[in-house]
Amino acid sequence: MSLGPYASFIVTSYVAAGIVVALLIGWVIIDYRNQTERLRQLERSGVTRRSSRRAVDTP
Repeated sequence: MSLGPYASFIVTSYVAAGIVVALLIGWVIIDYRNQTERLRQLERSGVTRRSSRRAVDTP
């Protein structure tokens, strides 16, 4: 497969896009782990979620 005179630009663009996508996926995974740990800490300290209450529980 010949990409012509712009082969280096095309390949570099695909590599750069792949790196950006991989970094975004890594960032989301790390943030998810941090957020779930923060939720565990809050639940251990006694903070409850409003979404877990039922309509009957509200005053």
